[in-house]
Amino acid sequence: MGRPAKDSRLICGLLIVKHAEGYPDIRLIHEYLENPYVQAFCGEDTFKTEGGINPSLLSKLRKKLGPGFFARFEREVLCELQTSGLIKPGEHLLDATVFPSDITFPTDAGFLNKCRQWTVKVILAFGKRFDVKEKARTYCRKAQKAYLGFQKKRRKTRREINLMRGKLLRYLKRNIGQFETLAAEYAGKLKAYEREFLKFRLKKVKRIYAQQYELWRTKARRVKERIVSLHAPHIRPIVRGKAGRNVEFGAKCLLSWVDGFCFLDKLGFDAYNEGEDLAGSLERYKERFGHYPASSTGDGIFGSRANREHLKEIGVRGGYKALGRGAAVKENRAWYLRQHKKRASRMEGIIGLGKNRFGLDRVKYRIAGGEEMWVRLGLLAMNLSTAMRKMEAKAAA
Repeated sequence: MGRPAKDSRLICGLLIVKHAEGYPDIRLIHEYLENPYVQAFCGEDTFKTEGGINPSLLSKLRKKLGPGFFARFEREVLCELQTSGLIKPGEHLLDATVFPSDITFPTDAGFLNKCRQWTVKVILAFGKRFDVKEKARTYCRKAQKAYLGFQKKRRKTRREINLMRGKLLRYLKRNIGQFETLAAEYAGKLKAYEREFLKFRLKKVKRIYAQQYELWRTKARRVKERIVSLHAPHIRPIVRGKAGRNVEFGAKCLLSWVDGFCFLDKLGFDAYNEGEDLAGSLERYKERFGHYPASSTGDGIFGSRANREHLKEIGVRGGYKALGRGAAVKENRAWYLRQHKKRASRMEGIIGLGKNRFGLDRVKYRIAGGEEMWVRLGLLAMNLSTAMRKMEAKAAA
């Protein structure tokens, strides 16, 4: 009954091609209708030049399927790799990285101005939709003129920045009060999903105001659970200490390398200590391959005493610098140096490949769970590319 569903191979194939080639959804559909190789990969028996799906369907299906579907999809692909003998588990290398989200670099003044603009937009929409007779005084033109004059300055003094933040905080406080008055009066005339969205967004705006007011009043530089994006309030600043990029904004991920393939072990938005997740990463290795690896190597943060004791209990050799003095240290040193060099070249290399080639340098999905879906699909496209290279090498041999 009704319209027939789309073939799952078509949808999964299109999503893999999207992340393998870096196409937006509209360009992806055009490529599908013009490229016979893409159609063959998606399961078509004959070449066709019309009848493609609407690009909006991909967005709806991603939202409907959720991260759990793509995690199962990854397990199915891994099962096929094991069956074909393309992956041979043995060593286990791991490292953590941040996959930045597609948000503007947050500044206090710019962030407050975005919140102010959103509240003004909603207040005007209320007035137009419900024909509110009493006109709201948002001073939006005056506020925007003051902000643009501030933003056009090439160099801004600390005093000018603090003055601008104070002005924007006052404008935003006035708008929040007017917004709450209108919402209380006309909430019953809104649809259920509109009420829930406005309630959620207003709660976030009020929290942003409280955080920014506290920073401005105390002249502090940090606040607990700091929000850095109005449209993605779950994203947190993560200090990495990398050259040219001290702070990154996005999902922090723990990755595992096994025989040239990369897998996602953990994804979170807080600046957690990845050194405490070695045991969890090894358990996921066992779930994937049925046994623990022969050796496990990470950077120095994974070499804690608790992790060393756990590796000893499960019979896995740890690629970490031996503690203490004596012959045992000397015997372990050469193997440790080889493992450390291997981890640096392979783990860092595969992370760089994912960011430079498969779009993991900027996560663009904004739906719930979009960061995990983007990362899993990017890693899946990269793993399939690795499998293809191994198949070509095997055929050439």
